[in-house]
Amino acid sequence: MKKHKLYLIFFLFSIVLSTNLFSQTVRIIKIVDLEKRINNNSDTTYIINFWATWCAPCVKELPDFEKINAEYSSKKVVVLLVSMDFKEDLEKKVIPFIKTKNLKSEIVLLDESNANYFIPKISADWTGAIPATYILNNKKNIKHFFEKKLTYEFLKTEIESIITDEN
Repeated sequence: MKKHKLYLIFFLFSIVLSTNLFSQTVRIIKIVDLEKRINNNSDTTYIINFWATWCAPCVKELPDFEKINAEYSSKKVVVLLVSMDFKEDLEKKVIPFIKTKNLKSEIVLLDESNANYFIPKISADWTGAIPATYILNNKKNIKHFFEKKLTYEFLKTEIESIITDEN
């Protein structure tokens, strides 16, 4: 009898674990939502990476952003991965991709179709190509935009220069 109870408990525990292994939610946002989130007077450093599941260089750099997210989780550094995939692909492509890659950083999907409207709101230097990364700290008036694949070493150097800067 005890053996059956143990099997039942193990079985139920397995179900609970398997349903909770992926608790990542992906919100669909508009550019105004992103602007509200990042245009504030806090001393938080935002690392905002624009990527897509179909973009090979984007996918290649995601582990570096994940490593930064884990390493700086106790500091005022926020890694925000902004998916440029179509919102229609959220359930069938984006979420399975996030599960497969085991992404832990915060992820949102940008639901904008007018590039002429939303791209300049991020950076006048952005042509619209991805991967693209916007690193900013409003309190320190730091806004760096990069339209290329970034490495962990590069990201770490950028972050360290911002969080250790006393200006």
